[in-house]
Amino acid sequence: MKKIFLVLLIFGLGGCIDDTIIEQPITEVKKELVIQNPVGIKLETSFVTTEVAMNVKVDIAQQVTIKIFDISNKVVSKETMNVKVGDNILKVYTATLPSSAYRIGLFDSKNNQLGIVDFNKLY
Repeated sequence: MKKIFLVLLIFGLGGCIDDTIIEQPITEVKKELVIQNPVGIKLETSFVTTEVAMNVKVDIAQQVTIKIFDISNKVVSKETMNVKVGDNILKVYTATLPSSAYRIGLFDSKNNQLGIVDFNKLY
């Protein structure tokens, strides 16, 4: 009886997993996000409100850090992640940032700057 209960429990829990969230590989990069160089960073637009799409392009799979700097060059946000070779399309959420000018920098694991881009946070 315990074995039957355990099997039902395992299958029952597996049925509760939400499988509707599937990350789709990006096959085409929007023209606003195309980077010609082998390494760099590019925003879809330089005027943002709550979020903006960003392309992080690298020539080797690696761990990178993305830092957001305010107008006084102080780091106001940073995130480290693993990226694959080529284009990596990410979302930057900016709703909590005050309206101002900012920079987003892309850095490798040795803190070498791979790219930097400016943007303006609007209301």
